Amino acid sequence: MKTVVHRGNTRGFADHGWLQSFHTFSFSGYYNPDRIHFGALRVLNDDTVKGGMGFGAHPHDNMEIVSIPLSGALEHKDNTGRHKIINQHDVQIMSAGTGIQHSEFNASRTEPVKFLQIWLFPRLKDIPPRYDQKTFDPAGRNNQLQVVVAPEESDATLFINQDAWFSLGKFDKGQSIAYASKKAGNGAYLFVLNGKVKVGEEILETRDAIGVTDYSTLQVSMLEDAEFLLMDVPMHV
Repeated sequence: MKTVVHRGNTRGFADHGWLQSFHTFSFSGYYNPDRIHFGALRVLNDDTVKGGMGFGAHPHDNMEIVSIPLSGALEHKDNTGRHKIINQHDVQIMSAGTGIQHSEFNASRTEPVKFLQIWLFPRLKDIPPRYDQKTFDPAGRNNQLQVVVAPEESDATLFINQDAWFSLGKFDKGQSIAYASKKAGNGAYLFVLNGKVKVGEEILETRDAIGVTDYSTLQVSMLEDAEFLLMDVPMHV
């Protein structure tokens, strides 16, 4: 088993006043040659946007973009005419494909919104742009993994144009899981949202992350009550 650890306090950070953004991987003004991507996982931004503020219309192409609100709500608009509100417990996916323009604003005028924005390199390029979102019952991740993104068409998950699976978990102290990769050759990237866990010999706390490759089963033990996002992604892109 091979591992790479990214501590929360070593991430890139940008403070734009209306936006505070932590970058796990190189992004915008933050560049670290050792943190370009983890396999297909290209961007993992941990953003807080002030009330009434947001990202104006901007383009993307040939990228799978997943947004996960942690608190508050996002207002999404794009040039296909979609206008959606993405709430806590929702997950949004956008296949930029041949090109799409969208904006993301805090849906509240007063309260901040906190969310993860995650980019993956796509499996197929130049597909028609696609957008989807679903609401996931948080009870479905109590002491178990709740798959929210998968490469198979399903009513239970969001489809992604990549051989990748995203799972959310919320576990009590003392619980443990043994995670087996969904596809041979994939790596696992675990991002701790809250709490403290042990993965192999590494102890991870809130906003720490670990990437694991060449493993058969990944053991995750909860040293405190903990929530995390586990991303199972191809390593060769």
